[in-house]
Amino acid sequence: MNQTLAGKVALVTGASKGIGRAIATLFAQQGAQVAFTYLSSVEKGQALETELAAHGSKVKGYRSDASDYAQAEQLVDDVVKEFGKLDILVNNAGITQDGLLMRMSEEQWDNVLTVNLKSVFNLTKAATKPMMRAKVGSIINMTSVVGLKGNAGQANYAASKAGIIGFTKSVALELGSRNIRCNAIAPGFIETEMTDALDQKQVDEWRKAIPLKRGGSPEDVAKATAFLASDDSAYITGQVLQVDGGMLT
Repeated sequence: MNQTLAGKVALVTGASKGIGRAIATLFAQQGAQVAFTYLSSVEKGQALETELAAHGSKVKGYRSDASDYAQAEQLVDDVVKEFGKLDILVNNAGITQDGLLMRMSEEQWDNVLTVNLKSVFNLTKAATKPMMRAKVGSIINMTSVVGLKGNAGQANYAASKAGIIGFTKSVALELGSRNIRCNAIAPGFIETEMTDALDQKQVDEWRKAIPLKRGGSPEDVAKATAFLASDDSAYITGQVLQVDGGMLT
């Protein structure tokens, strides 16, 4: 496996399943030391830690709520203390609580904005301290094609993901002079545990509408993330990379 991340320390939030798990796995395979967070399943977090350590890299899982500012600060402090530095931050933690606007509760709105958007602020603000000291860093925020085009029944999710795009571009402008890059990835229809619950007819309709005629895999997103994390993308910042099979052109 290509060792393009050898010597780097990465922190990936929400890594116990799906896209986050694929990112943490590929990072370890490419030689990075990996810290990752999980929240709901201690068992899954511990299993991933054992699995990633088999690649020969130093790995540590942390149970931490990215939407809580104090926990985010403590997490980054703990990671820097344990690993000595922080080169890469992947803000992947997120949730959906879908519903038409007329039926959406204030709680559904607040929950999604807090977990999806405030968490990105929390972790990025905390991570900029060690990155600014080192004068190097790559921050990658997971947005969505829904943040670019909207989606009926997902006003809260679309708003949170659109907010991440504006945040990403602002951070890229603020931190570029310190050699810290900030980019976003906008996945399209990615086939994960969440999409397994969809009706097969719905899945087929989605696939038909995609120019590449298939859903993406978590590994597709992980490969794009690894590129933005590596020195191969050293002159790329403030960008939104769509990993959507051409769904949104």
